Amino acid sequence: MAQVLIPSQLQSYTGGASRVEVQGATVAAALDDLDRQFPGIRFRVIDEQDRIRRHMRIFVGQDRQFDIGRTLDEGDEVLIFGALSGG
Repeated sequence: MAQVLIPSQLQSYTGGASRVEVQGATVAAALDDLDRQFPGIRFRVIDEQDRIRRHMRIFVGQDRQFDIGRTLDEGDEVLIFGALSGG
């Protein structure tokens, strides 16, 4: 089981939860389980071509992920961040 840290802009999908436990052997499977628990959240992170959206960042531990096929180990933390912009 892995934990996903949810950014504040997506916590409306999780009922305010900032940390959620998910099942899955890959980042993609973990996001699928997250979406099963909280419908609609995956689409905010992953586009129609199964790529991480341009304004989102996914880390496993301290390593930024560009491929949602990356395998997860028991106890891994998946961090989702929304990119900030401004000027």
